[in-house]
Amino acid sequence: MTRLKLADLADEKPVRLTVEVSARLHRELLAYATVLNGGNTKDAPTPERLIPPMIERFIATDRSFGKARRAAQPG
Repeated sequence: MTRLKLADLADEKPVRLTVEVSARLHRELLAYATVLNGGNTKDAPTPERLIPPMIERFIATDRSFGKARRAAQPG
């Protein structure tokens, strides 16, 4: 099975944001959800459920952001 960067979709109280994505990105998110769900499109997560953990993963693995954030902290 393909190992994806996105591991789990945590259930937390959400904060609502409204964003627009291109049709191409929407198709890619649907395809990603299908692969994440083992090829099953029926119970695949929606793009709305995928985007937050994808952004969290991106921020957590962005070394430049982490370095800048640590440098900005007092102490």
